[in-house]
Amino acid sequence: MSIERRVQLVENLFLQLEQESTKFQQTSGISCVSGCGKCCTHPDIEASPLEFLPWAFHLFLNGEAEETLLLLNNSTDLTCMIYKPLSLIDQGRCSDYKYRGLICRLFGFAANTDKYGKLRLATCKIIKEGQQENYHKTAEAITKDLSIPVFTEYYMQLNQIDFHLGNIILPVNKALKMALEEVLQYYAYRPMPDIGKECI
Repeated sequence: MSIERRVQLVENLFLQLEQESTKFQQTSGISCVSGCGKCCTHPDIEASPLEFLPWAFHLFLNGEAEETLLLLNNSTDLTCMIYKPLSLIDQGRCSDYKYRGLICRLFGFAANTDKYGKLRLATCKIIKEGQQENYHKTAEAITKDLSIPVFTEYYMQLNQIDFHLGNIILPVNKALKMALEEVLQYYAYRPMPDIGKECI
């Protein structure tokens, strides 16, 4: 399957998630604190290369893939390279928000399955403590079948697009690196894609 087709399928999955997440946020009343980037600062975030394929393809189309790969190869920082801190108090932003990964889109507004098979909202301490009423109401509503995106379901759908790239889970910067390498290797002996067809 071509890079362009895989990018399109991943972006279609992201669109589906965005619609489901928006509905969940409206129902639950839970939202991220403006300007907060604390979850992005964790050094142990893991992701699959496939979820960053749209990001890598976007950089490739803009002539930035090789330079970014070089930066990743020379960096020892474990914090996501796309995250840009704005201050020392956990404020910051994603520098490529439109192309953020699946893990970034799920965390805070999706559920994991616990050891008893029950869905549990996977969100941060800031939301749990700062939006206690909404958090507790939502946690209760989830036990009564409130519709919520589920991590495993979305990662299973991602795997169906490309089992190899979707099934590898790496530290986030290694996932970014592998996504870039996939795109650069794919086009090493192929013509440049039609930029007018870039997926939105």
